[in-house]
Amino acid sequence: MSEPALARPAATILLLRDGPSGLETFMVVRHHHIDFASGALVFPGGRMEAADMEMAGAAIADRGGRGRRPRLQAADPLAPFKVAAIREAFEECGVLLARAAGADTLVPASRAAGLDRAAPFAGLLAREKLVPALDALVPFAHWITPDFAPKRFDTHFFLALAPPGQALAHDGREAVDSVWISPQEALAEHGKRFKLLFPTHRNLWKLAAHAGAASALAAARANRIVTVQPEKVIVDGGPGLRIPVEAGYGGEVFSVVGLL
Repeated sequence: MSEPALARPAATILLLRDGPSGLETFMVVRHHHIDFASGALVFPGGRMEAADMEMAGAAIADRGGRGRRPRLQAADPLAPFKVAAIREAFEECGVLLARAAGADTLVPASRAAGLDRAAPFAGLLAREKLVPALDALVPFAHWITPDFAPKRFDTHFFLALAPPGQALAHDGREAVDSVWISPQEALAEHGKRFKLLFPTHRNLWKLAAHAGAASALAAARANRIVTVQPEKVIVDGGPGLRIPVEAGYGGEVFSVVGLL
């Protein structure tokens, strides 16, 4: 038997806000010509780049200035994943979770709107004298693609509040549509308006337990992240996946009929 494909490091960001009816998250529809998850409704995200690891070191070195308490521990192993998530959010959605070095507040919406989303991210932030706001991201989940899949990712999911005033919109290249949507509605529209991947489906289910963004963020800070690498099983004669019950997704064995 051949060796499993290498699981590439990746990051996903669940941008949150409190809408008129409760918690909403920003999601995009992937282009139909993309070879992975084409046409699926997903959270913004993508593969980690070498520049993300370099930027993580620079961001950690920003200790707030003027003797303020450091925002991050220098040994934070998720720092490169957080940078990747922030970069992907900017490239795919136009939202910039960054601040001037030593500042407490995020980049104003008016300034973020004028920046080039297509420019190399590291160079853009360097020119603008900005650093990624790693402390704005809260770890939410960790999924590794099953070893039988031809394309695999080692993905960390993060929660973050959408910055006030920043307009979010899909890029028109990798993503062809976007929507602010409640987790409950996204789940209800699966198989109708939208197609969902299994990890997206289960993370929406977990997010749906919360009425507002503050509750979701508080729970993520308090909970222990359990890595999920699904295993193939048969459920009622059809395809299924087994995940660790302690990961908190409402069960251990799930049918994946109808899921990507």
